[in-house]
Amino acid sequence: MFLVEGNKIIKELPNSNYEIENLYSVEPENITFKTQEIEKILPTDLKKISFLQHPKDSVAVCKIPDGKILKNIDVQLILDGIQDPGNLGTIIRLADWFGIEQIICSNDTVDLYNPKVIQATMGSFLRVNVFYTELEEYFKDYNHPILGTDMNGENIYETEFPEKFSLVFGNEGNGIRPSTEDLITKMITIPRFGKSQSTESLNVSMSAGIILGNIFSKK
Repeated sequence: MFLVEGNKIIKELPNSNYEIENLYSVEPENITFKTQEIEKILPTDLKKISFLQHPKDSVAVCKIPDGKILKNIDVQLILDGIQDPGNLGTIIRLADWFGIEQIICSNDTVDLYNPKVIQATMGSFLRVNVFYTELEEYFKDYNHPILGTDMNGENIYETEFPEKFSLVFGNEGNGIRPSTEDLITKMITIPRFGKSQSTESLNVSMSAGIILGNIFSKK
């Protein structure tokens, strides 16, 4: 089980693949769908069960579905050891914005159902398939180019992106691990235009936004 908090996201659950087990709200009348019995609770009770510092209205307890993998995806993201919940949540949100249907995660990537990840997605986890696996095993049967992101690589503004490919982002501190790097077709990078050398690198979710914006501007 995992928690989904806030009416805005909870109202999207009936149209998704996620099943609600229990639903608690301080104002049940504000939840319009009637497919689920809603238990009214006091604000003090909501604060006890919520992961948020300032919970607002409702909490849904949902079942974690069985993982599945989508085939024949044109562009997908691969996350190799991402550890920060905010980064994963933001990347899922970016994928949703750009119409990317699937993110493949290494088994040591932060858990999708971490409360901070769910909150950071702002509901986008409902529309992006996130699947955890051993990346080396997964890529054995993958027949399209694999692009890696690094400080050293081909300038993204000069890169011709293929129709179908995977885009790999590595761990915040260590980058892409060597075993994954060995499988990569080409490394790409966001060139630095500023002259200051004090900024060592970009945040991984920020990098994802810049690279995806560039990829889809050419489509």
